Amino acid sequence: MSGVSTARAELGAIDLLRVEANRHLDPKRKAELGQFMTQASVARFMALLFSERKGPVRLLDAGAGVGSLTAAFIDRWGRDAVSVSAYEIDPGLASYLRTTLNGYGNGTFEAKVITRDFIEDAVNQIEFGQKPEFTHAILNPPYKKINSVSDHRMLLRQVGIETVNLYSAFLGLAIELMTEDGEIVAIIPRSFCNGLYYKPFREWLLGKTAIERIHLFHSRTSAFNDDDVLQENIIIKLVRGKKQGQVTISTSSDSSFGDLQSHDYPFGEIVHEGEKQKFIHVPLAPTQSGINGLPVAQRTLYELGLTVSTGPVVDFRVKEFLRALPERGTVPLLYSTHFANGHMEWPRETKKPNALLNHPDMKKWLYPSGFYTVVRRFSSKEERRRIVAHVVNPKAFKAEAIGFENHLNVFHAKKQGLRADVAYGLAVFLNSTVVDDYFRRFSGHTQVNATDLRLIRYPEPMALEALGKWAQSHGELTQELIDQQVEKMNGKGK
Repeated sequence: MSGVSTARAELGAIDLLRVEANRHLDPKRKAELGQFMTQASVARFMALLFSERKGPVRLLDAGAGVGSLTAAFIDRWGRDAVSVSAYEIDPGLASYLRTTLNGYGNGTFEAKVITRDFIEDAVNQIEFGQKPEFTHAILNPPYKKINSVSDHRMLLRQVGIETVNLYSAFLGLAIELMTEDGEIVAIIPRSFCNGLYYKPFREWLLGKTAIERIHLFHSRTSAFNDDDVLQENIIIKLVRGKKQGQVTISTSSDSSFGDLQSHDYPFGEIVHEGEKQKFIHVPLAPTQSGINGLPVAQRTLYELGLTVSTGPVVDFRVKEFLRALPERGTVPLLYSTHFANGHMEWPRETKKPNALLNHPDMKKWLYPSGFYTVVRRFSSKEERRRIVAHVVNPKAFKAEAIGFENHLNVFHAKKQGLRADVAYGLAVFLNSTVVDDYFRRFSGHTQVNATDLRLIRYPEPMALEALGKWAQSHGELTQELIDQQVEKMNGKGK
């Protein structure tokens, strides 16, 4: 049997250990620790991303599980002159990890299984000048929010890391423990790429490392399909202290990597110069929908005199005012379920109420009747687009006010309705493929927040109105028609 075949066989055996360990994990304990283990094909792909280099190798695997990532790394590098520090706090998994590492006992291979808390241990090493200075790190860190007043949050702040999740904490500490030019390959959620909470971490990360590679799975469930994880994950390769150059973005449909594609991008297309939030954009393919792909869209909502807000009605807090169907003294209450296939259907027979009592206590939660553009905050897995916009036409109901439930984002003009042409123009623009492509570059969430929508640039008022007039003069709008019209606005259509 060849060396490669032997490596695959060994990693296959370790994958069986992973499946067995997963089956025996206490679900409650698993949730507490944020444990999702790496399958063999993903581990092998991650190990191949490291650059060839000479000299002794000191590997960090924090949150090592059964050792799949370390095993893949050793299979790639060989056992000679490799030392491993593998952290695993769960005693059961640590036992499997020792079994894995004991299988690599020949040559000059050294391995330590460390069952201490990685965050505490790493901070102590950084604070007291005992950093081991690893040359490599391969990580599948735990995924769990960190409480703002927790011990972990305080420890991280001691070493200058401000973040909100264990996965970014582990990544940050691994970076701090690396030598200059040390390489880190990690599989982590994409959520750190955008959002206000992760801004300090993004700034810190970009100041410490160069991004060399990002791999994106088209399927959100692919990376951890044994665990029903719907989080969108990426594999990222970082190099400590390296000057930033081009970034390779690769994609595959799933964890078999059978249809792997990759393209190189200037760093300016990944992190836009002058963008205060330092969002990390991940283009799926070279298209015209990047940073300069839509010249006609250069205005902020603020410049247009518009804003977008999360629907203010949280139904469980106003239960006594909810009504299943409209009746005298009520106003419409609109949920995401009232919008589908480009149309608003109200009232609608579902489990959700259709109306809200027009009571003085409700006044501050209501918008005056008028035209509004709404975007659902959550898109389903089956939908082609993340951003799905609809128009609320006040002619659909006779009411002096409208309630918008919390799962809708509402475009308005200082809490007043929009001009009809503007409302329809916004909906068409937001439903275009070019906008959806751009949104996907910086957001891996199925959730579309009002903050995300504020960061998009929009066409001039006259262009929006022209788009709205066009939309109202046509019947059913297909995706093809929408895209063609937006391209014409941009001077690219025929």
